[in-house]
Amino acid sequence: MKTEAPDSIEMLRRLVAFDTTSRNSNLDLIKYIQSYLEDFGVASTLVPNEEGTKANLYATIGPADMEGGIVLSGHTDVVPVDGQPWITDPWTLTEKPDGRLYGRGTCDMKGFIAVALAHVPAFQRARLKVPMHLAFSYDEEIGCLGAHSLVEKLMGNVPRPQAVIVGEPTMMGVVNAQNNGGGINATFTGVEAHSSMTHLGVSAIHFAGDFIHWLNELQVELAARPPDGGIDTMPGFTTINVGIISGGTAGNILARECTLSWGYRTLPHGNPWEVQRRAEAYVAELLLPKMRARHPDANITLKRRSFVPGLKPEENEEAAKLALEWTGGNRTYAVPYGTEAGIFRAHGIPTVICGPGDISQAHQPNEFVAKSQMQACDTFIGKMIRWAETR
Repeated sequence: MKTEAPDSIEMLRRLVAFDTTSRNSNLDLIKYIQSYLEDFGVASTLVPNEEGTKANLYATIGPADMEGGIVLSGHTDVVPVDGQPWITDPWTLTEKPDGRLYGRGTCDMKGFIAVALAHVPAFQRARLKVPMHLAFSYDEEIGCLGAHSLVEKLMGNVPRPQAVIVGEPTMMGVVNAQNNGGGINATFTGVEAHSSMTHLGVSAIHFAGDFIHWLNELQVELAARPPDGGIDTMPGFTTINVGIISGGTAGNILARECTLSWGYRTLPHGNPWEVQRRAEAYVAELLLPKMRARHPDANITLKRRSFVPGLKPEENEEAAKLALEWTGGNRTYAVPYGTEAGIFRAHGIPTVICGPGDISQAHQPNEFVAKSQMQACDTFIGKMIRWAETR
């Protein structure tokens, strides 16, 4: 068993070196973490995906049979760097004189994972009265896909924790409210024909355009509503976005197929299913009949690809009180984006979001986290350990 561990920044250096872009496997990183934990006598459990190409990991340090522990949660995947004008190697942690640490995932969110792992020896040395649980997931960036099985497995095998800390970048502020988020794939199937004979076919792209226009009109309607529940998650209304469009084979052929990857985010107290249900109704009652009037073989399908439940502040007061104690803060915040926090909360565990870095750096070229933020997170974990020793 090793008696020394890297500090948080050295651990971040190691984690950034793994290219865990969501399209890739995260197994090399997970196996590194598993081996690292084993060096300190900590057993871990993997929760793989169906293909066995990716895995979640969870581990417990301290009295494993005790309720009231703390879960430290983070995702191991990062977004692509393709086409972004990086001035440093995104897979090599680069420290600049201004105290910024550059690299993909430094902010979102390997910085928090690095701090948690660097404190494993401190967890081991401490006389913890309640356990510390580490929970690291895959594919958060494409819809929190791995977290569902991770949370289900973890909560089924450990006594009820008192709180969950999801270490997404919040500048170490305590976030107790987030929007709901849904992702949907829409597939439009038309009928091919020569572009000079449009009466013989149905362009999937044209009808996909009608659907996008309808989404835009729905966005305007929803933006005009007053904030629901009085929580300002900026911009303060449901948002809709079409992220990817693909379809067609040639400029002189009516497109047989067009697919849209689109999604929405509703306020924490809003109806998380309204947008999807209204889209389904519009397709079934208006758009699809219009397509099939042109040709009976036309079709439209809407398939949910992801859903991330929101956070409501009144459900997370216990976790927020603890996190404020450890940060020294005096207020909580709400955010418009989605995290795995909502999935933990759906299992009945008070959850907040609190981690190093600025969310404005997430997904950007030249992503960075400030050393001061890493140090603030170190202090946060240190206070958490002292709390756990005096329960």
